[in-house]
Amino acid sequence: MKLSVLDQSVISKGDSASTALQNTVKLAQVTEGLGYTRFWVAEHHNTNGIAGSSPEVLISHIASNTKKIRVGSGGVLLPQYSPYKIAENFKVLEALFPNRIDVGVGRSPGGSPSTRMALTDGLRKSMNEFPSQVQDLQGFLLNQLPNEHSFHDVKAYPAIESLPEMWILGITHRGARMAAEHGTAFTYGHFITPDNGLRAMDYYSTHFQPSPFLQKPKTNVCVFVVCAQTQEEAEELAVSQDLWLLGVEKGSDTRIPSVEEAKELTLTADERTKIQNNRRRMIIGTPQKVKTELQRLSEKYQTEEFMIITNIYNFQAKMNSYTLIANELI
Repeated sequence: MKLSVLDQSVISKGDSASTALQNTVKLAQVTEGLGYTRFWVAEHHNTNGIAGSSPEVLISHIASNTKKIRVGSGGVLLPQYSPYKIAENFKVLEALFPNRIDVGVGRSPGGSPSTRMALTDGLRKSMNEFPSQVQDLQGFLLNQLPNEHSFHDVKAYPAIESLPEMWILGITHRGARMAAEHGTAFTYGHFITPDNGLRAMDYYSTHFQPSPFLQKPKTNVCVFVVCAQTQEEAEELAVSQDLWLLGVEKGSDTRIPSVEEAKELTLTADERTKIQNNRRRMIIGTPQKVKTELQRLSEKYQTEEFMIITNIYNFQAKMNSYTLIANELI
């Protein structure tokens, strides 16, 4: 089984954005040493608790401070941007770090309607343009746009000898269809919703069409994991992630609360139900339990790679979680 990392550079209460970003780099170094396959950073906007708003900048810094682990985006919010500029950004990254760069793209709007308008500088872009944007991004990466394309004479530089590995992120069969039709790898976001994975992964594997980017299907599944030596310790650490997710879903404070603060909060019945439902998106427990659950999901989704995301308050405990998982599975 291959293990990889998705890190959102979430800020723990009492820490700064600078500390969160430094921790992201340190986590990349640690997980590289443990044998993780790839390390992706996310893109979030207009939220006080997530420092990762510019994946391309962070990718360059992480790759500069590691040696062999693949580094990429999970993912760039393509509907808000120019495929041409994204192609240039990732060609520069690939030129700097050959055969180490992943360009993962997603269809997410990136936040509220006003946030999205700020990202597009007031230009009203339809989310329905995503398929054509993916096609254009591939065309610019290959410098092979169709003759009838408006930008056929525009080339994306620098010229590079290898291509970044291209992934499409999705949480429904529609994302899977995009990846299959365009011949890219596919990531399913179990950590966002566990309900649509079987249909999505089955569609992708059944309908995959080879492309210059990929000759046969390639998948991974992203899941929240909190691992500790005992079940009780893992459950306690996960309390901060539970409360953080509530804050994200409310659109309020998205910094990670401490376990102590989380325990002191009085939750409503609806909030307790929400936390319980969110646990379906997670694996929480000992190394053996995590191994068993990942093996079960591997059989369910027919994938050999998992991206692990762990958003807990204590960074040392977070690194320990990744270490325990690696020692059990890699």
